[in-house]
Amino acid sequence: MDSQPINVSVNSEIGKLQHVLVHTPGEEIENMTPENAHNFLYSDILNLQIAGKEHNRFKKVLQKVTQVHEISDLITDVLRNEKIKSNLVERICKMEEVPYLIDYLKGLEASELSRQLIQGVHLKDISYINGERFSLQPLPNLFFMRDASFTVFDNLMISNMATTIRSRECLILDMIYNYHPMFEAAVINPALKYKSSGIGTIEGGDVHVVRNDIVLCGLSSRTNMHGIESLVEHLKTKPGTKHLIFQELPAKPESFIHLDMVFSMLDKDRCMAYKPLIYSNKLKTFHITIDGGKAIGNDENNLISALRGLGVELDPIFCGGGGDDYYPAREQWHSGTNFFCFAPGKVLGYARNTHTIETLNQNGFDVLPAEDVVNGKVHPDDYERCVVTFEGNELSRGGGGARCMTMPVQRMEVDW
Repeated sequence: MDSQPINVSVNSEIGKLQHVLVHTPGEEIENMTPENAHNFLYSDILNLQIAGKEHNRFKKVLQKVTQVHEISDLITDVLRNEKIKSNLVERICKMEEVPYLIDYLKGLEASELSRQLIQGVHLKDISYINGERFSLQPLPNLFFMRDASFTVFDNLMISNMATTIRSRECLILDMIYNYHPMFEAAVINPALKYKSSGIGTIEGGDVHVVRNDIVLCGLSSRTNMHGIESLVEHLKTKPGTKHLIFQELPAKPESFIHLDMVFSMLDKDRCMAYKPLIYSNKLKTFHITIDGGKAIGNDENNLISALRGLGVELDPIFCGGGGDDYYPAREQWHSGTNFFCFAPGKVLGYARNTHTIETLNQNGFDVLPAEDVVNGKVHPDDYERCVVTFEGNELSRGGGGARCMTMPVQRMEVDW
């Protein structure tokens, strides 16, 4: 564990990316079946051979523009410490009610334990019980790194997930952030720290840091009002005036699970939005001003106008072209608003959302195929604004996009 410490700092969605965490999907994807996919929040099963190739190309683009860290490597690093290893195993086994696995898991060396904690503990390694295939279930959602944790300013935040099937991800990330020497930051689970009831849920796909004084949050099927209140309590601990704007999302369809499925920042003055939702007059947009330990709230017309009122003048670009045809809905379904910004005006997104990509191009974003970036034919540094497109026909079927698959831990400041 000789990595240089990272000064954790994320004060925007768009600042030049310096360090990011990813997880390349592995056998945990193959360990899903039609029978258990729904338990893992999937509506279909993925083909690892294809998804792995798509993610590998995505990761190689990131490696061209920033420092990329694999979460499985960080897990292995930390598990080499026997005390940490023992503590994590006991916490997981207690939470998932499998005490008979404790001695077995403690006996595994670090890399093998890391693998089994992610890919699942097959019952043939222990003994068959009730005809089940796994004693410890796999984590096929882990490659959606933004869900289980997120960064707000100088804090690494642990999510309190809406579904217990993903709770192990949070325990693992909490261990990494607290004990890996690469991270220098206070680690906080706001829903548990500030709300003693424990019923608050908050997930990283809903939390967007716009500016060093503005945070957005989705009120969604994954983040409830108790979770938002915990975020307000956290912002009260920060100096100066802070603003939290929350956007209500409908419970259905399932493609609206997080705010980043309907909105993402692209530059200081541009954003990607799903027009029917962002401009809906049926869904609440609420602005909370936090100053001196007090929080005062008021209704807003919509997310865009609320940000404009705070001096963030966004000209939205609309998913699928924003027309009245079916393209916006089709492309939103496959993460057509879920772009990841790695520098102001420079983003990554799925090539399959052709109408969205065309609309970006019409609005001044040069389109760079990931293959050309990886092979050195082009480089994003040579363009004022660009969208790097990568194949995601299989990845998108998992219900997330480029922003979901990244966990930024350090960005450069933006000159607003």
